[in-house]
Amino acid sequence: MPVGVLGVGFHVPDVIIDNACISEWADAPEDWVARRTGIHERRYAPAGVATSDLAYEAVTDLLGRTPGIERDIGLVIVATATPDQPQPATAVALQGRLGLEAAASFDINAVCSGFVYGLTIADALLSSSSAFGTYALVVGADMFSSVMDRTDRRTVSLFGDGAGAALLGPVPEGYGISASRMVAHGSLRSLVEVPAGGTRKPLTPEARAAGEHLFKMDGRPVTEYALRALPEVVGATLADCGLSIEDIDRFIFHQANVRLLENITSELKLDPDRVPMTAPQYGNTGAASIPITMRDAQSRKPFRRGERILLAAVGGGMTAAATVLTWF
Repeated sequence: MPVGVLGVGFHVPDVIIDNACISEWADAPEDWVARRTGIHERRYAPAGVATSDLAYEAVTDLLGRTPGIERDIGLVIVATATPDQPQPATAVALQGRLGLEAAASFDINAVCSGFVYGLTIADALLSSSSAFGTYALVVGADMFSSVMDRTDRRTVSLFGDGAGAALLGPVPEGYGISASRMVAHGSLRSLVEVPAGGTRKPLTPEARAAGEHLFKMDGRPVTEYALRALPEVVGATLADCGLSIEDIDRFIFHQANVRLLENITSELKLDPDRVPMTAPQYGNTGAASIPITMRDAQSRKPFRRGERILLAAVGGGMTAAATVLTWF
């Protein structure tokens, strides 16, 4: 049977970081932040909270609407660029807390494209073998507050913390995931990075003093990449399933920032009503942004059976991905 998304949950922390706070940290006028990004608030996790904690809350929100299904979940994928620790995977921390003993569990890091990468992998595994059970959890969770340089107005104005989770499982013919694409362009990997903390550049006192343990992004080339790569991967994915832009009811894009979303919407000649946004109130939540936006869109205007939805993202790496699904 085809594999589809059966439900979505999300969680964001309670602590609101508004533009007045960003202005104070980064010496940037409040109106500059709003004008440049279209973001008004973002959420930060309090001290002592880990990425897996955010993920757990998102899954709890999801499973609260699908009780009793836990025993048939055989796969847990967590997409994150801000894991609990270098090893083991954040996914096993989540799996253990959920009590999903023996379910295959692993992390993937495609930065902001990670959730769509995760959906594609889960679809392939569930479709190819019964060894992974009936259902899979795909979670996007990030705590960018943990790697922010709060004096860098170009990045601290954009990013927040959050998690979103999707339950995947069998759906009838004609529904579910019909096409997916994933691409990467590693020659551009330095455009988005945390330079230190791995084997290439250990986190020495000197590296920490230089701020190399913090997130860095070369904004203009990243925007140029997004404006090129996202329409390309959207077009290729639609072609794979024989659909056009006009056949899609809603477009759930990675919430990089409002201005970029407006440019993408214009580039693809979309009706803005078909492009839900959560960036204004949550900012860029990395791999969590697509499931957070799916859940928010569903709560505002529930997905109809048969509704076609396109998910698409770009992220560090550089990466891009898209998935077309029909809601069941």
